[in-house]
Amino acid sequence: MSWLEMLAVFGAGIAAGGINTVVGSGTLITFPVLLAFGLSPVTANVSNTIGLVPGSVSGAIGYRRELAGQRERLLKLGTASLLGGITGAILLLILPADAFKAIVPVLIILALVLVVVQPRLAAWVKKRREQDTGPAPRHGGPILFAAVYATGIYGGYFGAAQGVLLIGLLGVFVHEDIQRLNGVKNVLALIVNGVSAVIFIAIAEVDWVVVALIAVGSIIGGQLGATVGRKLSPTVLRGVIVVVGTIAVIRLLTS
Repeated sequence: MSWLEMLAVFGAGIAAGGINTVVGSGTLITFPVLLAFGLSPVTANVSNTIGLVPGSVSGAIGYRRELAGQRERLLKLGTASLLGGITGAILLLILPADAFKAIVPVLIILALVLVVVQPRLAAWVKKRREQDTGPAPRHGGPILFAAVYATGIYGGYFGAAQGVLLIGLLGVFVHEDIQRLNGVKNVLALIVNGVSAVIFIAIAEVDWVVVALIAVGSIIGGQLGATVGRKLSPTVLRGVIVVVGTIAVIRLLTS
C-alpha cells in the first residue's frame, strides 16, 4: 500500500468515525475505499470492523452525558446486541466468500435506502411518540430485544447503517429523548463491532496496517462526531454516503 493509499484509508477512518457517531453508516465510507485498493471483500470487511472499534469507543465516550441513568437499559439491550454480533460474525466466517460477495451488494443497497429515508423515519418516530401517551415497557419489551438481536446479526455480518436501524427501533419502542437514545445506539453498535472484532482477530485473515489506519482515524472522527458533527448538514452527510455506497455496489458487482 502506497503512502497516498494509506492517507486515503486514514481519512476514510476519520470520516467513518464521525459519521458512525452521528448517523451510523461509516462502513459505507471505509469499505469501498478498501475494495478500491485491492483487498478482498471479506478481508476488507473484517479489517474494517476491527479498525472501527476504537472509533466506536470514542463516540460512546463522547455521548457519556446522555448515557447517565441508562445502565439497566444498556445491560438488557446490550445482551441482545452481544448475542446478535456473535451470530453475525460466525455467519460471515462459515459462509463461503462467494456468498458474502453476493449478499453484501443487497445489504449495501438496503443500507443506502435506510440512509435516504432516515429523515422520514425520524419524523415518523417523533410523530408516533407525540401521539402515543399510553404506558410502554420501560426498555422496549421483548419485541425490541428481538429486533436489536436481529440488527446485531446484520451488524456482525456486515454492519453498514446498523446505527440507522438501531436509532429507528429505539425511537419507536422507547419513550426517551432522542439524544439519549443516540448514546444508547452508539454503545449497542460498539458491542456488536467489539464482539465481532474479537472473533475476527482469533479466526479470520486481518490486514493490520488497514486496522491501524482506520483505528486512529476513527478515534479522531468519533470525537469530532460527538462535538461538531451535530452541526453538519445531514443532507450533505447522506449525499456522501449514498455516492460512496453506490460506488461500492458497482465495485462488488463488476469485480
